[in-house]
Amino acid sequence: MPKGGKKGGHKGRMRTYTSPEEIDAQMKAEKERKKREEEEEASNDNLVEEKLQGSGSEDSDDEGSAKRKGVEGLIEIENPNRVAQKAKKVTDIELEGPRQLSRREREEIERQQAKERYMKMHLAGKTDQAKADLARLAIIRKQREEAARKKEEEKKAKEAAAAAARGVNSLSLK
Repeated sequence: MPKGGKKGGHKGRMRTYTSPEEIDAQMKAEKERKKREEEEEASNDNLVEEKLQGSGSEDSDDEGSAKRKGVEGLIEIENPNRVAQKAKKVTDIELEGPRQLSRREREEIERQQAKERYMKMHLAGKTDQAKADLARLAIIRKQREEAARKKEEEKKAKEAAAAAARGVNSLSLK
């Protein structure tokens, strides 16, 4: 049996269930609230259109504040530090102008260029590491040549010994 005794114990609250009548009442209230908001939006849109027609200006500030996304419509914010984001026009964006690189981007580009320069010099054999590698390769090449020469000499010596042994054997057989 577990330490706490019975499963479930004394903790927790009694569950309360919403009755179907309460659910229906909430749904109706929600529908009425949405209808009122739509009517208010329609009247606000009409006022905005009348202002635009009367003034002849094309300021988009009124349109941006009329329709808000998400929870913004429910909460009214009065923050003096908040900067409203303005939509940029395609013609205002400079694509061809020289763009300032951040410090990290600049350092990364310099690092890549330095690595490429080093690899070119390494392949040309001008770096200390490349010189050491070439010297090591020359030593290994000499050792292999000597080992191959010794093998050849041993092979020739064995063949000569075998030929001499055959010559002695052939003479003794006659």
